Amino acid sequence: MAAGKKAKKPQSANLAVNRKATHDYTILEKFEAGIELLGTEVKVLRNGEGGLLGAWCKIDDANQLWLMQVRIPPYAFGNRFNHSELRQRRLLMHRAEILRLRQKTEQKGLSLIPLRLYLSPRGKVKVELALCQGKNQYDRRETIKRREADRAAARAVRVYR
Repeated sequence: MAAGKKAKKPQSANLAVNRKATHDYTILEKFEAGIELLGTEVKVLRNGEGGLLGAWCKIDDANQLWLMQVRIPPYAFGNRFNHSELRQRRLLMHRAEILRLRQKTEQKGLSLIPLRLYLSPRGKVKVELALCQGKNQYDRRETIKRREADRAAARAVRVYR
């Protein structure tokens, strides 16, 4: 590379994605939060391991936001400094945002679900959270029918071009 030119980093590299979230929930609003991780957890996530399937968030009595049931396997070279796989991880948001989320989740019966873990342009691990409402079985079927109809319409347009 020429002197003075820096290589561009990707905008946001996905480390883990919760694909079931859009299937099981209707997403109403999205938020970004920082996450408090140990060094070995960051290394494992950068290797592409770890998953958000079945993960959820809770707000405790001290108004702290916690990420639950996230699987980040132990680091292969971590020996005695390794982390536990399913530990609770604290999420970092402004207190006013946490209080607003608490009101919405208690009032309307909504859930906080993590959609993805990603690297910010500055190299920090971030979590994309969503305020969600659970879908019923008929809602899921309706979504599938709508998606299939859209595919059929797109296919028909391609055939007649």
